[in-house]
Amino acid sequence: MFSLLTPLFHYKIVGNSLDTPHTLDLRVIYYISNFVSLDFHKMLSKFQQPFTSRKLLVTLLCVLFLLPSLVLGDCTCDTENEKGDKDQALRYKLVAIASILVAGAIGVSIPILGKFIPALRPETDIFFVIKAFAAGVILATGFIHVLPDAFETLTSPCLSENPWGDFPFTGFVAMVSAIGSLMVDAFATSYYSHRSNVQHGTGDEEKVGGHDEGHEGHMDVHTHATHGHTHGSVALFQNSESSELLRHRVISQVLELGIVVHSVIIGISLGASETPKTIKPLVAALTFHQFFEGMGLGGCISQAKFKSRAIAIMVVFYSLTTPVGIAIGTGISNVYHDNSPTALIVEGIFNAASAGILIYMALVDLLAADFMSPRMQSKLSLQIIVNISLLLGAGCMSLLAKWA
Repeated sequence: MFSLLTPLFHYKIVGNSLDTPHTLDLRVIYYISNFVSLDFHKMLSKFQQPFTSRKLLVTLLCVLFLLPSLVLGDCTCDTENEKGDKDQALRYKLVAIASILVAGAIGVSIPILGKFIPALRPETDIFFVIKAFAAGVILATGFIHVLPDAFETLTSPCLSENPWGDFPFTGFVAMVSAIGSLMVDAFATSYYSHRSNVQHGTGDEEKVGGHDEGHEGHMDVHTHATHGHTHGSVALFQNSESSELLRHRVISQVLELGIVVHSVIIGISLGASETPKTIKPLVAALTFHQFFEGMGLGGCISQAKFKSRAIAIMVVFYSLTTPVGIAIGTGISNVYHDNSPTALIVEGIFNAASAGILIYMALVDLLAADFMSPRMQSKLSLQIIVNISLLLGAGCMSLLAKWA
C-alpha cells in the first residue's frame, strides 16, 4: 500500500513545484518501498516463519526515518502562532516520552501475559471482554481521531484548490487502504490455507498407503477404515486450527502497520509543538490512547502465537514509535512548519490511509469475528457484557478527542 501511494506524492509535489529539494527524498522512498514489495509471493511466504515481521519492519523503518524529511517544507500559509516557553515545552515532551513509552509497553503486554496468567488466555470470557473494549478504542481512533484530522489537513486553505479542493482525497485514500487491507487479509489467508491443505493431503495419502499394506481381510479393512476416518477428522481439525492461526498472524501485522503509521505522525506533531498549553493536555490523552490501543494489538499478537523473538520485536516496535516520533519532532521543531503544503499532504494522506486500515481491522477482524463466533452466540450474558465493553471502549476514546 505504501509503495502505491508514494508515486502519488511524487507526482503531485513535482507537478505543482511545491518543494523541489524534497523530490529526492520522495524518490528514495519510492525505490526503497518498491524494493521491499518486489515480490508479493515472497512476502506472503514470510508470514509463518520466525522472521514474520522482517519486510514489515523494513517498510516501517522507511516510514519512521524518512517521513520527517518530507515535512520540512517552507511555510506558505502563515498563521498566528502562540509564543511558548521552550524549556517548559521540552520538559513536557520528556514526560510524554516516558509516560507514553511505559503505557504502551504495559498495554500491549497485558494480553500477552495470558501465557502466564490463566484468566487472560484467549479462550476465557475475560479475554473476549478486554478485546471488545480494545476494539472499541481502535474503532474510535479511526473514526474520531485520525480520519477527522486527515479531512482537516487535506482541506486546508494552505493547499491549492486544484486538485485538493476538487476531489475528496481523504475518503478516497481511506477507502483504498481499507480495500487493500481486505485484499492482503484474503490473499494471504487463501494462499496458506491452500498450501496447508496440499501438505496435509499428501501426508494423509502416505499414511493411508502405509496402513493398507499391513491389513488383510474384512475385519482389518473395517478397522483401517475406522482409523482413516478418525485420522481424517484429526487432520481436518488441525488444518482448521492452522488456518485460524494464520489469519490471526495476518491480522496482527496489518493492524500494527496501521497503528504505527499514525503513531509516528502523532509523535512528530507533539514533538514539533513549542506551546506548553498545547502539549500539557496531550500528554495525558496520548498516554491513555497508547495504553488502550496497545491492549487491542496485544490481544491480536496473543492469538497469533508468534515465537518469542517475533513477539518481542512487535512489542518493542509498538512501544517506541510514538516516543521516537516525539524525539524526531523535537529535533526538527525549528524547521518544521505544520502549514507547509508538503507537510499537509504527507500527513493527510498517511492519516487517511491509517484510518482506513484501523476502521477495517476493528470492524471486520476484531469485532465481527468474535461477535459471530459460536461461543458468543451461545451465551446471552457474554454478549451483553461484551457489547457494554465495546461501547465503553469507544466512548472513552471518543471522550479523549476533547483534548487530543
